[in-house]
Amino acid sequence: MFNTPAQNFLGFSEIKDGVIILKNRGLRGVLLVSSINFDLKSEEEQKAITYQFQSFLNSLDFSTQIIIHSRKLNITGYFDKLKDLESRQENELLKVQTNEYRKFIENLVKEGTIMRKEFFVVVPFTITEAIGVTGGIFKGALTKKNDFFGLGKENFKRCKDQLWQRMEFVAIGLRRCGLTAVPLTTPELIELFWSLYHPKESEFGYYPEILPELLK
Repeated sequence: MFNTPAQNFLGFSEIKDGVIILKNRGLRGVLLVSSINFDLKSEEEQKAITYQFQSFLNSLDFSTQIIIHSRKLNITGYFDKLKDLESRQENELLKVQTNEYRKFIENLVKEGTIMRKEFFVVVPFTITEAIGVTGGIFKGALTKKNDFFGLGKENFKRCKDQLWQRMEFVAIGLRRCGLTAVPLTTPELIELFWSLYHPKESEFGYYPEILPELLK
């Protein structure tokens, strides 16, 4: 039997301050992006959106990754709220109607799959780029066999600031296309990765509680 920690299969070593720290000490930030119904737009609006998105892509001087993630919608919390509402109803008619509505939703979910689609943009930053930005303050530190935080809090802060500037640039470019982009926080990143590595478990019930020490 293999007794290998699951962390060995992950491409990152830590998540800190809303930043994913890769094992090669690269940084990644993730933006959650809204969607628009392109087909409902007029021809002029479609052309304007396409032009703005093309201009946005041409303005980038760094690589980005666009991820479209589809999953079954988890409505466990909604069911629990309906059950709680039903138990607290004092009016018998409203109680019966709430019960019937809950059963209707349950049958609807059983008969068909309700999907949820999310859009993400992953923005990178590397230590190699930081050397050029900061005038070589990382020289020597790159040869140390330690994790990213072995470089010190100040160096990490400088790299994180550069990453967040890039993320803001991407968010502004997407905003011109009619899209809203917000950075994922540490808890949101942890929940995202948990759902990616536990697809079945994420469709029902609640996500595991995040330990306080993981948010420090």
